[in-house]
Amino acid sequence: MGIQNWSEDIILVDLPQEPDMGEELKTVTETVRDRGDCDVVVDFSSVDIITSSSLSKLLKLRKLLSDCGHQLIFCSVAAATKGIFTVTGLDGIFEFADDKFVALASLQMVG
Repeated sequence: MGIQNWSEDIILVDLPQEPDMGEELKTVTETVRDRGDCDVVVDFSSVDIITSSSLSKLLKLRKLLSDCGHQLIFCSVAAATKGIFTVTGLDGIFEFADDKFVALASLQMVG
């Protein structure tokens, strides 16, 4: 797990399962606040379920990034987890990619 600086302007986050997810998301948000100028890719490959608390943290992170014109992309989201985003209506708010390579490529094409 952890937060990696993939490039000068992209952070890659390997999200841990609950209950550690909340702490990791808090750290990511602080990192983005400190750096200010970056896009974020969140890899959900280790995640099977997500709590409302973590959804709230993801929304805060998205707002922080979109306020400064940057992107947040989720990748490798399991069907059950994607279902939670769909049921809560958040699937239309967040951007999804099949895997981290697709997500990173899409950011590098835009950037």
